[in-house]
Amino acid sequence: MIGYAFMGRAHSHAWRTAPRFFGLPLAPEMSVLVGRTPDATAEAARTLGWAEVETDWRAVLERDDVDLVDICTPGDTHAEMAVAALAAGKHVLVEKPMANTLEEATTMTVAAREAAGRGVRSMVGFSYRRVPAVALARQLVAEGRIGEVRQVRAQYLQDWLADAEAPLSWRLDKDRAGSGALGDIGAHIVDLAHFITGQPLAGVSAMLDTFVTERPVAQSFSGLQGTAGTERGPVTVDDAAIWFGRLAGGAPAVFEATRFAWGRKNAMRIEVSGSAGAVAFDFEDMNVLHLYDAADDARTAGFRRIDVTEPDHPYTAAWWPPGHGLGYEHAFTHQVVDLLEAIAAERQPEPSFDDALAVQRVLDAVERSSAASSVYTETGN
Repeated sequence: MIGYAFMGRAHSHAWRTAPRFFGLPLAPEMSVLVGRTPDATAEAARTLGWAEVETDWRAVLERDDVDLVDICTPGDTHAEMAVAALAAGKHVLVEKPMANTLEEATTMTVAAREAAGRGVRSMVGFSYRRVPAVALARQLVAEGRIGEVRQVRAQYLQDWLADAEAPLSWRLDKDRAGSGALGDIGAHIVDLAHFITGQPLAGVSAMLDTFVTERPVAQSFSGLQGTAGTERGPVTVDDAAIWFGRLAGGAPAVFEATRFAWGRKNAMRIEVSGSAGAVAFDFEDMNVLHLYDAADDARTAGFRRIDVTEPDHPYTAAWWPPGHGLGYEHAFTHQVVDLLEAIAAERQPEPSFDDALAVQRVLDAVERSSAASSVYTETGN
């Protein structure tokens, strides 16, 4: 695994946990952790359960005892690392968004297609697909429970940057992150819309905004939060993104991604309305899916609250008794399970690099649409 910060910790937990709860066809061995600083990497390896450390990721690709490379670094490194790992015959798991640019994502996808011909697999870490309630929503839509998809409404709301004095991090640097709220959290709701409906977005019209253009430089970081210093630096990414478009099947879809929504810690919401009903999900109540059946008697009709913890629900049979909910970290464990099962079966894991390229095309289109649009102001004159 390359990188050991927020996502690296989540992935490490998943690699440790998956074989203890699921009957996996392959046994993961956490061989080597790669970081830039020897001492800090060694401490992270001890904490997270990795056997060895390395500071040169290229050296890892030469090792015969490494079969898979898990990339948990900022987006500006994804393309180089993933392409090199695939060329070296290593399976690859890379965090979302797949790349910082459409060009990089295309290069990665071409490399993944070529590697697949040699039996080398690749997957992108859109972990929210593995939340049981989201997986159930996909099943219900695919089964026709809500009829023909007519509308999609999706939001991803956070507030960790709403304070104008919150410190800078790499996530606010376009060269490293590619974009702001759009790529960081907007990518998730695009992927969820594609995943649940089975249809990609065919076009968008968008607006991006940056509310705070300068922030104090962080002295240290823990998770998303940092300690501010006295030096200040520019914010070069979007703070909020709003766009609408149409799915390939013609249904209109509306999206909002912001890290400035006070009081919203991780409110990722999606509602899909169809000709015969609707499904609705909010990650801040992640063990619940709401289902509306338009055929119900009008006197008692309403959204049905489904507690997605039964053994018949996706992934849940391996965990706790019904009613004992899962958490954020379980989606990453399910990600490991799906990846290893696909590798063992010699089939393409999902979401593939092609799936992630479809998301990257949307992110690119949103940026281009926002840059090309003009704002009309009514002056009254």
